[in-house]
Amino acid sequence: MKFRSGLEALQPYSIEEANWPIKLDANERTDGLPPTVAKVISERLAALPFNRYPEITAYSLRKKLAAAVGCTVEQIQVGNGSSELLAAICHVFGGSGHKIVYPEPSFSMYPVYIRLADSQPVPVKLESDYSLSIDAFRNQAQYADLAIVCNPNNPTGNVLPPDSIAELARELTCPLVVDEAYLEFYKTSAVDLLKTNKNLIIVRTFSKAYGLAAARIGYLLTSTDISAAVGKVLLPYHVNALSLLAAETVLDYQAEFVPGIEQIICERSRLANRLAGLPGITVFPSETNFLLIKTERSADLAALLATADIGIRDFSRSPGLVNCLRISIGSPSENNLVFSVIERFSRLQGNRQE
Repeated sequence: MKFRSGLEALQPYSIEEANWPIKLDANERTDGLPPTVAKVISERLAALPFNRYPEITAYSLRKKLAAAVGCTVEQIQVGNGSSELLAAICHVFGGSGHKIVYPEPSFSMYPVYIRLADSQPVPVKLESDYSLSIDAFRNQAQYADLAIVCNPNNPTGNVLPPDSIAELARELTCPLVVDEAYLEFYKTSAVDLLKTNKNLIIVRTFSKAYGLAAARIGYLLTSTDISAAVGKVLLPYHVNALSLLAAETVLDYQAEFVPGIEQIICERSRLANRLAGLPGITVFPSETNFLLIKTERSADLAALLATADIGIRDFSRSPGLVNCLRISIGSPSENNLVFSVIERFSRLQGNRQE
């Protein structure tokens, strides 16, 4: 049997799946949907005609999004999570001999999407503090067909300042994707740059701040030309009616999510400040719903957290992330437990060194 060339180099996305009582490994909203929103979704689902196909191009959701963000329906595409849209963008601008540049470490699926589009991944290493050198990125992007930045960045949690995003959008000759999956925890978007930068593409998701990870739905904002091009590589009826209904309901009741988002931001600061005071623990600045920490013997810390039924994401084997763990922000009680376990680990490490 003959498979397409290059397929042997691809690895399917795989993480350890466990039914953690305290699940802080996937940057999900741990408190779920606000009760009012969950109730309305349930009522609307009861009236959904399951025997009918969903809208071919998700027009109703795109219309609501256009009103919410201040652009036209034609500038928006909807996908199965932002992942489908990122992959589609790579197909639109990629191809044999094409190069796509992105920071590293960043979202681990970028190089996968790039290779699936038969393109060459060009990673730009972040600095030791996980900041991105704009000069280094620009130097690589001048030879690329597409550039991608995640802002705020996953899994490091830090951001590119608005001026740097504007500079890249203005100066790069290739299209620039700004992945704003964690926008709601940072509250600074590149959306206004769309008015003057036709090569800019903003990608967002309902999975994080809005608690629709199970629904797998995201959207992009860009120029009408790029939007139309992306629309050509998306399958018809590609977003199911249940996910469309859930996303439209979220937009109808967006204010219901604000208290939960604000709590996550407050808890992020509280946990970061407490962890920063522990010997042997480095906490990196975050504008997301997670914290990246670094410590010697990180595998031991991950194991200790597991004994407390806490699941986190171990990035210690990923490029540029030696001894790093990513911890999603949970409820106040969950965060208190996380701190108590890490505090005990820090104390044990100190005793070993005495």
